[in-house]
Amino acid sequence: MNKERREAIDKLANQIESIKDEVQSLLDEEQEYKDNIPENMQQSEKADIADNAISALDQAIANLDSAINDLSEASQ
Repeated sequence: MNKERREAIDKLANQIESIKDEVQSLLDEEQEYKDNIPENMQQSEKADIADNAISALDQAIANLDSAINDLSEASQ
């Protein structure tokens, strides 16, 4: 692989890393929201929605990590 393509891949990996950081911030906010739901509402629909969002965001982060790793391997 030539230098130009390696640099393009590295640039993409950095962009994905930035997106991952944004998703992590959203995950942290959603987790804080869930943690602050009163105990008597922990089994409510709002809590379930928050749990689903947390799971989805966590999976998105794992997928983004995988993409970053794949790009890193491709640029070597």
